[in-house]
Order: sequence, then structure tokens, then C-alpha cells
Amino acid sequence: MSEKSFVLKVDHVQITIPKTAESAAREFYCEFLGLKEIPKPESLLGRGGLWLDVGGFPVHIGTESDFDRTRTKAHVAYRVENLTAWRNRLEARGIEILDGISIPDCERFEFRDPFGNRVEFLERAK
Repeated sequence: MSEKSFVLKVDHVQITIPKTAESAAREFYCEFLGLKEIPKPESLLGRGGLWLDVGGFPVHIGTESDFDRTRTKAHVAYRVENLTAWRNRLEARGIEILDGISIPDCERFEFRDPFGNRVEFLERAK
């Protein structure tokens, strides 16, 4: 008789940045977007990158060289408040906004972070 097993939830997601870009990632993700950096386990400190907490959900930013992040659809979607204000802040920073395909009960757009990672911001209809 086989045991049943279940995937319970997503534990974390990881995106990558170039190996020398941790300071720039902290500036963009922590200072500009306002995400909270959380400590990495001591055993992983030497590997570079940083970890973030987004509403109780961990986002790991690892380092990886020689990878063209602009060639992938892989992304993290962040639920935000006041999507229009976010669009304006990002555009003021010179970030190109890409309108996504419409989905029911949701407004959204996409952009590439300074490292080429695709990012989606969305706001659910109230």
C-alpha cells in the first residue's frame, strides 16, 4: 500500500542577480520597494545574495553570473496597494512598464527589475 503525500504550500521563491550586485539589489528591493531583508542562515552567508520577507512569504535573491534574465518569462508577482502610484514611481525611476494581458477582477502590469528579472505588480478589484 502506498502512502499519500501532498504538496502543502510554496515555501519560498528565488530570483537571481549578478554576483556583484547585492548592494544594488538592496537599494532596489529594500529601499525603493520597501521590502524587508531577513537574516540568512549562517551556513549560507558565504554564498552571496540576500533574503527578503514579503508579507510573511520569503523571497530569496541568489547570485548567478552569465545568465540573461531578460530571456525568460519566469517572474514573481507581488500584490500591491495603489497600482497607479507604483506605476508612477517606477516610471519616474526610468523603468519601462509593460501592460499585461487583462485577467478578471485584477489590474496589473509588468516590468524588469534592474537585473533583468521579470516582475508583476497586481491589485485585486475591491
